Amino acid sequence: MDEVEVVVAHSERATLRVGDVFLKVDADHSRIDAEVEAMSLAPVPTPEVLWRKPPVLAIAALPGTTLGRLGGPSTGSPAAWAAAGAAIRKLHEAPLPPRPGRAGRSVVALAAELDGECELLVTNGLLPADLVTRNRQVAEAALRPWTPAFTHGDLQIAHVFVDGDEVTGIIDWSEAGQGDALYDLATFTLGHEEHLDDVIAGYGTDIDLDVIHAWWSLRSLLAVRWLIEHGFDPFAPGCEVDVLRSRM
Repeated sequence: MDEVEVVVAHSERATLRVGDVFLKVDADHSRIDAEVEAMSLAPVPTPEVLWRKPPVLAIAALPGTTLGRLGGPSTGSPAAWAAAGAAIRKLHEAPLPPRPGRAGRSVVALAAELDGECELLVTNGLLPADLVTRNRQVAEAALRPWTPAFTHGDLQIAHVFVDGDEVTGIIDWSEAGQGDALYDLATFTLGHEEHLDDVIAGYGTDIDLDVIHAWWSLRSLLAVRWLIEHGFDPFAPGCEVDVLRSRM
């Protein structure tokens, strides 16, 4: 009998693996709806949906391995990272999905959320004030007008599978929708700056690096408190707090 592996679990959702099947449990049915819709529209390889019965979505495992994870060693050749960049560009150039995604929050709303989070990080003693202030300054460059693209919204490297130098699939589409393309590129390279040039080479167009750096800071600032409250460690080597320190 196949064992049940807990891939990720917190108070909002959980993902389990049983053999070659992943079971995603999410109390928010709208996220499951958004995920299935995005996978049907995305012009890149995605997992096969086996069945869905809210709050559970069953999808097939993908061939290959991920390019790594935040805080861990990166894997894959430069060509594999470039292939991922090319797949991301293909997604961003696709017809827009019908709804905004995680990467599509308005500049006004995002700035207000960021300022509130920065204040809490300092007043709760989670991060030193100079670290927060410096990264808030860096993050400002992300708060600018952008042209909507088809974005994944949570494009961590652990969500991209490759076999050799070929992308075999991208998972976890619940945050997908219209959004800022550079948010995806920044999320994908967060904590793995050494592969940014490979990704951009595959993406095939000029990228504003200041905005990429800004999204690294912004995403990390917004994530620290949530991660702590949900049992994760943003202070682990190579993770969000190290990303913030790298901007000092």
